[in-house]
Amino acid sequence: MTSTFLSAIALLSLLFTLPPCFIFFSRLLKGPQRQAPISPQRATLDQLGTTSIIVPTLNEADRIQPCLDGLKRQSYEVREMLIVDSQSQDGTREMVQQAQSQDPRIRLITDDPLPSDWVGRPWALHNGFLASSPKSDWILGLDADTQPQPGLVAGLLRVANQEDYDLISLSPQFLLAYPGEWLLQPALLMTLLYRFDPSGATPSSPERVMANGQCFLCRRGILEDIEGYSVAKGSFCDDVTLARYIAQQGYKVGFLDGKRVLKVRMYEGAKETWQEWGRSLDLKDASAPGQLWGDLWLLLTVQGLPLLLTVFWGSLWLLGYQTLPVLIALGVNGLLVGIRWSLLLAIAPSYDRNTPQFSPLFWLSPLADPLAVLRIFLSAWQTPKQWRGRVYSNFNETG
Repeated sequence: MTSTFLSAIALLSLLFTLPPCFIFFSRLLKGPQRQAPISPQRATLDQLGTTSIIVPTLNEADRIQPCLDGLKRQSYEVREMLIVDSQSQDGTREMVQQAQSQDPRIRLITDDPLPSDWVGRPWALHNGFLASSPKSDWILGLDADTQPQPGLVAGLLRVANQEDYDLISLSPQFLLAYPGEWLLQPALLMTLLYRFDPSGATPSSPERVMANGQCFLCRRGILEDIEGYSVAKGSFCDDVTLARYIAQQGYKVGFLDGKRVLKVRMYEGAKETWQEWGRSLDLKDASAPGQLWGDLWLLLTVQGLPLLLTVFWGSLWLLGYQTLPVLIALGVNGLLVGIRWSLLLAIAPSYDRNTPQFSPLFWLSPLADPLAVLRIFLSAWQTPKQWRGRVYSNFNETG
């Protein structure tokens, strides 16, 4: 290879890389301006009975107990807790019934048979919404793998009322256990941070709204106006689909930092994380094709390739191909790698690292970035056929 040829390749690489870099840097600048994390609060009298909680379940016996325990620790701001079960066969229903005997606010209901054009999770949430008390001003959807901390609901309501939010979802603190998780999960999470504004920042448009259905608080009146969760019935990222639709109607939507009030243990090991979480992270059900592929371009250039390209251009430089384009390409990719590692400091509080056995691997998670970006590309090309124990063999390609 000649120096001229390598210089041309370096220039082409820079032309491909620099536009997404400017977008990425503009998002980083919003970090210092974001809203403070939600903090646990004591319920106030004006919050009395204002919230109905809905938890969809399907064979969640291995992980629902911490969620049930956390629900029981919420105060009188919670009117009812509806556990909407989809015919679990693993003991989930019995565990809910036991919790119900300890807290009368907990109520087990069974959703109707799943229609062919619905995904299971929004269907369960929709059934829970229809069964909830009309006296509740707020509907809070929680996933069964969450661990609500004391003061969660009161803290949400306080911020929603003070800041006049119509919808709030939270980013949690993650609980990881196995070495593969500590390497892969933060890299997958970073694909979201690269594509969207940080939690607590104001999105630039409804199309850039981010949401997390693990903790999703919405005004009841809005759900009534839009016929519940039906606008997201065929979406495998129903949380983002619904949040963006509501934002498009002119309502104030917030995606806030909830690490102080919500913990979550999502998946068991790197394999399950790759298969299950990776299926929905592309967000194609909530995005126009141009936005999706623009985001993939950004991920490839600012997260997936910089480490590999830094090694590549650095090796060529050491071999004597010391041209200006090679130097600039090396510098740009080296800068992106440095930023990526420094971002670990920003997201470290979003991980419970009190168990020291494997948590140091968190600091090596940028090494998994090429795999994480590959997973998003694979997901973007595929329509999910299985999700949380359900098979969607005949599900339409646009769902």
